[in-house]
Amino acid sequence: MQLGQQKPSSQPTSLSNGFNKSVSAFTLIEILVVLAIVSILAGLLLPGVSSAKNRSKQIGCINNLKQVALGFQMYAADNDGRLPENSPPGHGESESGWVLGNMKNRQEATNQSLIRLGKLFPYANSIGVYHCPADFSQSAKLPRVRSYSMNSWMGSRFMETNSAVSFRTFIRENELAAAQPASLWMLIDEHEATIDDGFFWVTMDDSKPFVSSPAMRHQHGYGVNFADGHVAAKKLRDPNSDSLGDQYTRINPKNSDWIQLKQMTTIR
Repeated sequence: MQLGQQKPSSQPTSLSNGFNKSVSAFTLIEILVVLAIVSILAGLLLPGVSSAKNRSKQIGCINNLKQVALGFQMYAADNDGRLPENSPPGHGESESGWVLGNMKNRQEATNQSLIRLGKLFPYANSIGVYHCPADFSQSAKLPRVRSYSMNSWMGSRFMETNSAVSFRTFIRENELAAAQPASLWMLIDEHEATIDDGFFWVTMDDSKPFVSSPAMRHQHGYGVNFADGHVAAKKLRDPNSDSLGDQYTRINPKNSDWIQLKQMTTIR
């Protein structure tokens, strides 16, 4: 070796930007560990996200029912204390009930004009408040316009004159006042399999339990508003209520959810 020459370095040469050519890489095991951790974190977070979305939809449904309840009160104030008409089709004082449209009819189920023609619409005049955010039922691949129905014992005398048992109907606010309005429901979130017209049939004689069925969209429960304007979320707790909406399944009259519904529907 001549004088002045440097001894070759045993260190790897460097790139012009100062980084070594020999760059460390993740091993397959390290990558698999990272993926496993990400999967675990996603598994922990996703149920919370799903629960938050469901809760948000339930709050939206409750807010809708509050707005419609306020509409009922304003309607009564403008109509000498009378509730909007609520009768099965062909049995009312007129064909202009609190709401129009049959959700089992392909054309009517998606027709917003029928909502606007209802007697209640001038007082609850947003199409969206008639539809539960968690109701994904469709007709002809389009969302149905309505998810709620009215207590069959309110808005007409139909049930009183067409029932084998003696229970009260309510067509005026002063009749409700005599029967503790906070305990009587007015509008309910109906099951997508049974909803048709705006008339939610409750057979107080137990002849057809849940012929009209409440929805199960909100953590196995439904929203309902009451004659005093407050709204509640009701849970379906009887195991036999899992078959609600199945027209071929007969619910036992001793079903606790059926009993609860009857107790808040009307009085003797």
